[in-house]
Amino acid sequence: MNMQTTSRLTAAETALIDAFNQQIGELPGNGMVTALRDRLLDDLKKAGLPTRRIEAWHYTDFKNLLRGLPPQAGDAGSDPLEPLVAGSRVLAVIQGHANQKAVAEGLGVSAYSERLRDGSAAGGLDALGSDDAVGRINGSFVRDGYVVDVPDDTELENPLEIQFIHAGGQTHTRLPVSFGAGVKATVIERHRAVTGDAAFVSHVSDITVGKGTELTWIILQQQGADDTHLGQIRVDLGADAKLRLFVINAGGKLVRQELHIKVTGEGADLTLRGINLLGAESHTDVTMVLGHDVPHTGSTEVIRNVVFDRAKGVFQGMIRVAPDAQKTDAKMACNTLLMSDDAEFSVKPELEIFADDVQCGHGATVTDIDANHLYYMMARGIPENKARAMLVNAFVAEIVEELEDEALVEALEGVISAWLEKHT
Repeated sequence: MNMQTTSRLTAAETALIDAFNQQIGELPGNGMVTALRDRLLDDLKKAGLPTRRIEAWHYTDFKNLLRGLPPQAGDAGSDPLEPLVAGSRVLAVIQGHANQKAVAEGLGVSAYSERLRDGSAAGGLDALGSDDAVGRINGSFVRDGYVVDVPDDTELENPLEIQFIHAGGQTHTRLPVSFGAGVKATVIERHRAVTGDAAFVSHVSDITVGKGTELTWIILQQQGADDTHLGQIRVDLGADAKLRLFVINAGGKLVRQELHIKVTGEGADLTLRGINLLGAESHTDVTMVLGHDVPHTGSTEVIRNVVFDRAKGVFQGMIRVAPDAQKTDAKMACNTLLMSDDAEFSVKPELEIFADDVQCGHGATVTDIDANHLYYMMARGIPENKARAMLVNAFVAEIVEELEDEALVEALEGVISAWLEKHT
């Protein structure tokens, strides 16, 4: 690679290039994939990591926030986690490596590394655009993951939980999942650190949702206190399909979670719910780009944020309505509780509407816990820290309760309660 620009690179950018040069000989892929990896990394090197000057990264100066990289990951020596919901089917990716012999009855499952080796992954490996640093990093370094095909008319009685487990170091994974027509399923995408060792993690999920499918997809991110997590989900939502997408961030030092969603089938409907639990000096950025491309589609997005200490958070939500997308109904809201004077949360809702017969709107609120509510509870003998935790819990619990599945609601409420106990 041309190293003439090295003097302008930060320590983290130099570390990325060095890591690529060290790993390229062992990264899975045929000649076409290897050439694509090399181009992605070269594009990243030429552009550099994004700064505030890039509009999509205005609130996350990634070039300066990413200070370095941990060493390349070794073997985790970890077993799969107990499933979040008892009875779930579990597919585990441990320290960036999938089980080559994994099966799930009634589903097509294979290791993503096989797609890299035979070159069939090349078509989906590219970045989404010039500002897609997450896609470039993941495409350059991805080693493994799962490819899952869900046949038409499949109904999963229990959730499918796909675990991404790491014990520090660098791990890069991918998860293409294709749902046929008429499917009913719940999928839990779970990212979890099992040690306190720092990690640099990137992950891309690429989801195709077929006609009439009803899908609940939950992203639960519980990285370590020193981890960098770059996540991206790409969704194509077909005709009459219904997707309920829940995103819960409850960990990580530096987190960028991108949601790229295309509504391409008439009658499709998206429900997005997000919970961001931020503490210490963490920085979490959730950025959504949602395109309504056809008529008669709907979407609602509600994001709830709780920010403690000196943490900083971001929600950027872009809804684009194409000229042909008449009768679109799209609404977006972002509500934030700031729990300290040093906490920050930035909200940037955007609408680009090129159709004239639509209903679209957005709103945002930022507040502290209501003093009257806190006084009411303390007057009844509840200690202040417990009262605060109960009020915060109530603020986010109504989002989780929309899931309706009692076992799943209970499990996620347990995750939220455990996080709040450490921060209130």
